Formats: sequence, structure tokens, C-alpha cells
Amino acid sequence: MDAFSDIAFFSLLIKHGSLAAAAQQIGVTPPAVSKRLAAIERRLGVRLLQRTTRRIKLTPEGETYIVEGARVMQELEALERTVSGSQAVPKGLLRVCATLGFGRKHVAPVLSKFARRFPDVEVQLHLTDRPVNLVEQGFDLQLRFGELPDARLTARLLARNRRVLCASPAYLRRAGEPASPRELAQHACLFIRESEETFGTWHLRSGTRTETVKVRGPLASNDGECVFQWALDGHGILMRSLWESAPMLRSGRLRAVLPEWSLPSADVYAVFPTRSHLSAKTRALVDFLMETFEANRLSEDGGW
Repeated sequence: MDAFSDIAFFSLLIKHGSLAAAAQQIGVTPPAVSKRLAAIERRLGVRLLQRTTRRIKLTPEGETYIVEGARVMQELEALERTVSGSQAVPKGLLRVCATLGFGRKHVAPVLSKFARRFPDVEVQLHLTDRPVNLVEQGFDLQLRFGELPDARLTARLLARNRRVLCASPAYLRRAGEPASPRELAQHACLFIRESEETFGTWHLRSGTRTETVKVRGPLASNDGECVFQWALDGHGILMRSLWESAPMLRSGRLRAVLPEWSLPSADVYAVFPTRSHLSAKTRALVDFLMETFEANRLSEDGGW
């Protein structure tokens, strides 16, 4: 078997996350997949995967093979399109990941419309608030908040999204409104424990002034909807993105706290492995997302 088919096989294996799943997709037995993988490793003289009974994990050599191999395959596909003069049609499996709350509310509806426009693309949406390694976990695209963590990835800004401090009118009547960031330390604050953000530390800026405040409070969760509801119930002050809090601020169910101070940005990005050529299916989804979120990108506060 040639090197190109080996790269394609290895990419399929990583996408499906296990020997058994890859075997089912290809239509062979797991031992046959294991034998093919062992043959590739023997030919290359390196170990590409660390294998256990439950999962597979890329070795450093395996990560290089999958990243550079994908680039080679993309270049080959581009060459063939150029020679044949045909335009690639978006088709095949597309694996997408996003955070739980934003994924349910905004990404899933977009993918529903995308599936109608591109019926030959099979989309799998994975929702999680845990850190994701796109290459190792075999995702084609991630919707994430904040700055790009890895130079090997490419990001497109989809939507502007500020973070704000907010609380219910009932809580502010009872506890009073903080006049400065330092006064937050005297208040009950509500926390969302997600990703790798520092828990209980809030960073605020006003012009050239910056404040880092250690805050505490009675309730915390890894689920944003739970913490959001606690804020509505009057338990304390919450730091939350505008995509979720804007409707409640407009209705008056929540009020902005320290509105003259800004918080670290939570802009929304479409992130994918850096390649010289994007696959037609990934490019189609990126373009579709850019079109869908255009108003949120052009508005200074995200237009939420």
C-alpha cells in the first residue's frame, strides 16, 4: 500500500478515535486495522500511537504525521482539482466541536440550516466545556471563545462578544451596588468553572487602569445555565458573555454591574488546523458561519 493511502487510513483512524470504530467504518475487523497500523509503524520506524483498551493517543511522531500528512493530502487534492478543472463539492464527514451552552443555542441551529444547503456533508457536533485538541481528537472545526492557544491553528473571527458583570435587581437592592472593582470582594459572586480559566479571579480594565480581584461566593458550577439561573434568583453577581446575558439585561431581569469597567474579551472564533488548502466541506462551513454571524461580527458589542 502506498504512502498516500497510509496517510488517509491514519487520518480515518484518528477521526474515529479507536481501532474498533475505524474498523466498523471501513468494514473490516479490528485486528485487520491493528495489523495495518503496525505495518505503517514498521515502515516508518516509529510508533505513531499509544494504545490502550479504551483509547488511542498520538505520539509526537504521530502528531507530526497526521498534521503534515493532512497538508500533503490537501495539496494532492488541490492539484487534482486544478488538473481536472473540476470544482470540489462539499461532501463527507465533518466533525465540529463547541461549548455546551453556545453550541446548543447558536451552533446547532446553524448546522441545521447548513445540512439543508449541503446534503452531501455528514456533520457530527460534539459539545463540551473541556479543553479540546483538534489534531489529537480528530476535529475539523471548533467554535471557541477568546484568543488562539496554538500557533498550528488558524482562526476566523465570527462574532464580537463582550463579558459583563450582572446581577438581579433584588440582589443589588439587598447587598448594594459595588462602586469599584475592589468592592466585589465583599459581595457574593457566582462562578462558572470551565476550560482552564483561573477560578475566583476577575480581571477588570478602565482606560489605563487595571484591577485583579479575588472574589468568592456561595455557588459554582461547570454548567453556565445553572449559574445564570442562580443570578436570576438573586444569589449574587455573575460574569457572563453578552450572547447569553443581553436579553436579560434588556428586559431588566438583570442589571449591569460596574459597566464602566471592561472584562477580558470572549469573541467567538472558528478554529481549524492550519493547512495550505482547506477541504471543500470545511471551507463551506466556515463561509456559512461567517455569513450567518456577520451582524454579530460587525456590531461593536456583538449585536446580541
